[in-house]
Amino acid sequence: MHSRYLPRVAGTLLLALAAALLCVWLRTPLPWMIGPLLATAGASMLRLRTESSVLLRNAGQATIGLALGLYFTPAVGALVLGLWWAVLLGIVWALILGLLFGQWLYRGNVRQLPGLNRATTWFAGAIGGASEMTLLAERAQGRTELVAAAHSLRLLIVAVVIPFAMQFSGPTGLDAAGSVTREVHAAGLLLLALAASAGAWGLARLGRANPWFLGPMVVAVLLTLAGIEWSAIPAWLSNTAQLLIGVSLGVRFTPAFVHTAPRWLAMVALGTLVMIVLNAGFAWLLSLATGLHPATLVLSTSPGGITEMSITAKVLQLGAPVVTVFQICRLFAVLVLVEPLFRWRHGRP
Repeated sequence: MHSRYLPRVAGTLLLALAAALLCVWLRTPLPWMIGPLLATAGASMLRLRTESSVLLRNAGQATIGLALGLYFTPAVGALVLGLWWAVLLGIVWALILGLLFGQWLYRGNVRQLPGLNRATTWFAGAIGGASEMTLLAERAQGRTELVAAAHSLRLLIVAVVIPFAMQFSGPTGLDAAGSVTREVHAAGLLLLALAASAGAWGLARLGRANPWFLGPMVVAVLLTLAGIEWSAIPAWLSNTAQLLIGVSLGVRFTPAFVHTAPRWLAMVALGTLVMIVLNAGFAWLLSLATGLHPATLVLSTSPGGITEMSITAKVLQLGAPVVTVFQICRLFAVLVLVEPLFRWRHGRP
């Protein structure tokens, strides 16, 4: 390990903590994630030596996965199962949005960026995980640096814009399941930690995406559906997890990121804002058919990441189980379908 690694991690965490406390004082939405995210991103782009620990990031994801899984009581599970058709519509909508976003990026940049090909814009536009889409782009001979930059910027914009919009437009505390209180038990918390580690290890062995988030969440869902409640997740631990996740997102914004094809980044930003608006319309229509609040469905179908949107739903009490299921099903569907659809539409590279 590099001798400066631990001091950089510690310095970054102190900066993130200061930003989080400032946002708590300012009463911003999701202060424990958005504050560290923006502070770390800003410091990284200013060439300060920020660093994120993979071990701490994984621990943060596992904590949030457990916290979300504890929402899935039998009653909530039955509600979610009844929405299977809406989940399918959400998947189709995500694929359409990704296709349109990719077309937008290609037409706006093909003459300005030498070597830009359909693989680059296809996987940059897909509403999926940044690391997974970058890997698929590499296999299809796309420009991976553009794909990674597009996904990083999209996630940043969505993670900031939507929580602020939710807080200042009023719809918070709508989910009855989110107000359920459980006691914290030290022994039960230890058992949850052990079970979360086992779940993460199992998914990692299977080669699944995002095992440190999904593995613990699956474990917590199964335990909660079975009526086993070992412990709640303490608020301080949930806040710490959000801080660690915010740091892991913020350190992606290096000085090299700022100089990555300014026109490309500008079009990604504009396209992301347009997708947020279009998605709000789709969520409103879906709310008419399902009876769910539009705010829940905005988070469920938004072009953001699972972790960020699930945290937003949890903190603002906007239907965390529904949001999580929509986002997870979309991620899996995109991972499975986006590469075959690319080959069908554009052929092999």
